[in-house]
Amino acid sequence: MKTNRVSLITLGVKDLARARAFYEAIGWEPSGVEDKVVFYDMNGMKFGFYTLEGLANDTGRKVEDLKTGAMTLAQCFPTEAEVDAAYEAALAAGATAVARPEKVFWGGYSGYIADPDGHLWEYAMNPFWDLDEDGHLK
Repeated sequence: MKTNRVSLITLGVKDLARARAFYEAIGWEPSGVEDKVVFYDMNGMKFGFYTLEGLANDTGRKVEDLKTGAMTLAQCFPTEAEVDAAYEAALAAGATAVARPEKVFWGGYSGYIADPDGHLWEYAMNPFWDLDEDGHLK
């Protein structure tokens, strides 16, 4: 079995209903919803949101020791216009603007938002990576 893979990414959130509402407002569809967690299918893996209390209990850490913002998640789009549209849709759904999309030093086009819990998302067009019709990297 390959070790170079990710099966599940889970982010801690203060308010699960708020997180779910935000992500559904930008078009995400949950594949599983429980009392303290919601999951989304992601092309062979799962992405989830877990209450901070539940995550703290599972990891044996205190809620105040759990941190956000020291990493980024990214979605790639085939065009700059689609980056702009996703960025504006996120803002309309309640995201905080971090960096407006613009041409960047590495040759692409990129901008950042923070979701309601402060998790950073990059919306980017990378001219060096091809995407399939579903937006997955080839």
